Amino acid sequence: MKVLETFINAAGVVLDHVIFIYVWVIIIAAIISWTRPNPYNPIVQSLYRLTEPVYDFIRRRVRTDFGGLDIAPIIVLLGLQFTRHFLVNLMVNFQA
Repeated sequence: MKVLETFINAAGVVLDHVIFIYVWVIIIAAIISWTRPNPYNPIVQSLYRLTEPVYDFIRRRVRTDFGGLDIAPIIVLLGLQFTRHFLVNLMVNFQA
């Protein structure tokens, strides 16, 4: 069962890194959205493609516009942090 433990631990570490990178993508996209970015810029387009599907998923289920402030990124960040602390810790500390 040592192979299963190692595999689940490795998957947990990879998931932790993916969540960490995606958190930074959301933060960068939020900061860029405060300015008037060029919509034809490939970096802006990439950030939009990486974040908007998740934001749209949240917006369809929860009201996220409060006084002109969109809190969808905050909801996504909270969900990612919960996943990181709960699921990743479970996977990294898995013992069969």
